[in-house]
Amino acid sequence: MRNQKMYEADDKMISIIRDNYNILQSLGAFGISLGFGDKTVREVCETEHVDTYTFLTVVNFTINGYRDYDDADRLSIPTLLHYLKASHEYFLDFELPYIRKELEEALDENDNLARLIMRLYDEYAHTIKSHMKYEEKTVFPYVETLLKNQPADNYDIETFSKHHGQIDQKLKELKNIIIKYLPSDGLHNNQLSAALYNIYNCEEWLAQHASVEDDIFIPVIRRLESRVKQTDVSFRISCMLNKNAENPESLSEREKDVIVSLVQGMTNKEIAEHLCISINTVITHRRNIARKLQIHSPAGLTIYAIVNDLVDISSVKL
Repeated sequence: MRNQKMYEADDKMISIIRDNYNILQSLGAFGISLGFGDKTVREVCETEHVDTYTFLTVVNFTINGYRDYDDADRLSIPTLLHYLKASHEYFLDFELPYIRKELEEALDENDNLARLIMRLYDEYAHTIKSHMKYEEKTVFPYVETLLKNQPADNYDIETFSKHHGQIDQKLKELKNIIIKYLPSDGLHNNQLSAALYNIYNCEEWLAQHASVEDDIFIPVIRRLESRVKQTDVSFRISCMLNKNAENPESLSEREKDVIVSLVQGMTNKEIAEHLCISINTVITHRRNIARKLQIHSPAGLTIYAIVNDLVDISSVKL
């Protein structure tokens, strides 16, 4: 059952743990160590160089399902990346190997059903590992390039979002078999029960991890992506215009006349009549203009003509 209290920066950090002991793993993922006494959330986060707003957003989401944080732009993407990467390390390097060791100790390796349980667990662990390694190899580096204002043309966060989901079918099979297989002797029964309990906890933590990615990380990266790509388009247009202005292969006066005519909406035939040249000559001029400026659309030529004072913006039909 969810604790409906919404935690704030001036709450004592220890009070959050007393109310919700299951966030202990989240503390480690943020890089927050125990031993912080009676410090507030803000004091602990500042000491550990963790963004307080981002920490509270994740904590209140995982504890209460609270999604309506008031300012997405205040979320620290580096803090989120650290949290997700550290969570991966916890699952891959500690939790999954630890559960496997528990299963090994609880099961008879000579029993066929026991070997099936181990195989199912290894398949499940491999699936989780592959998913997390994909994020580490592809998604996280992509986000880091966005933070440097370097958008990639061959990837976007929507690609990750469409293929992101919880992989739990193997885990369901594993739990069902273990429940039905519980051995009769007390020691192995207790060992297997403890392993099963940790599997359930692991399943809950992984679901929580996926939800943080779906409901906090992905939306925030969409916003960053939009800003960076919008800035990148403006930058490319600016570079294009500056490059064209400095282009040693400048336009001839006749080519400029053709551009002005095009901006005014004339057809090739009308341009030929207006400039007293043949249609073939008009087509040749247009081909040369496109080659020199690397601009092929009427809208692009209109922008070029306005920026370079070939036409007055007031005379252009926008």
